[in-house]
Amino acid sequence: MTNRTPAQQLAENWNRVVDEVRQATEDAGRPVGDTVVIGVTKYVDAQVTGWLVDAGCQNLGENRPQLLWQKADELALDDSVRWHVIGHLQRNKVRRTLRYRPLIHSIDSPRLLKSVADESANLSLESHVMLEVNISGEDAKTGMTPDQIRSVIGDLPSAGIKVVGIMAMAGWGTDSKAAQAQFASARQFRDQLAAEFDLSLPHLSMGMSGDFVEAIAEGATMVRIGSRLYEGVVDIG
Repeated sequence: MTNRTPAQQLAENWNRVVDEVRQATEDAGRPVGDTVVIGVTKYVDAQVTGWLVDAGCQNLGENRPQLLWQKADELALDDSVRWHVIGHLQRNKVRRTLRYRPLIHSIDSPRLLKSVADESANLSLESHVMLEVNISGEDAKTGMTPDQIRSVIGDLPSAGIKVVGIMAMAGWGTDSKAAQAQFASARQFRDQLAAEFDLSLPHLSMGMSGDFVEAIAEGATMVRIGSRLYEGVVDIG
């Protein structure tokens, strides 16, 4: 029996996660392929990120814009791979980040939304974004309150952005039952917004390595998986 290389172990982990996401989607009564796996690369360098792409991951999520720039430049991936901004995006990093045409999940303030819209319009782009809701109500969590998001949607910039959904995270230390209840609240809030403002908001970005099954059960269309992918590949602490 031969030992697996780190790249082979990563591919095995990726396939296992994809299978689990597929099964959770089927169990939720939704079509296979309805849930996209975002491979979170904040833990790893460009080489390991490249292995993840080779394994089949076409959606890469970064928490820090500087790491996104670095890896995107080093890997020079083709258009079949899309970058996702899933962490806080500082306004002074918006312009450079937009060069990579990411889907921005983490719009957590009206000022950031305006900055992305203005910079996108200046570049003749339409950036797709999600509005991050602090569904758990924890002060330590980023994201806007539901009332803030309603206010933002009521006064959206006329050019530069398209809001395509809502991002949410379960509260720290919540068990699976509590996490699923919070994900259900996020889904219900998304549905209310869509009806109230006559918007198409197809995406729900919610669920991570420890709670993606619960998120999918409540309608997540994108799950952000990191640590599960790197077991036996790199030590992420």
